[in-house]
Amino acid sequence: MLDSSVWHQLFVAMALVLVIEGVMPFLNPQAWREMLVKVLSMPDRSIRVGALCSMLLGTALLYWLKS
Repeated sequence: MLDSSVWHQLFVAMALVLVIEGVMPFLNPQAWREMLVKVLSMPDRSIRVGALCSMLLGTALLYWLKS
């Protein structure tokens, strides 16, 4: 079972994701909207490859920070 420290870290990480995700639409909503339109027209495979690269980079970064 996860202890309270791990839960706290998880919630901090989720809060940081929300803050970072909100920066672009706050600073430049028009560019954010245009980016969403482009993503909507992308094939599923391209979105999946981009998401996989993002997850692998995030995992590598976490591993590097923990060592």
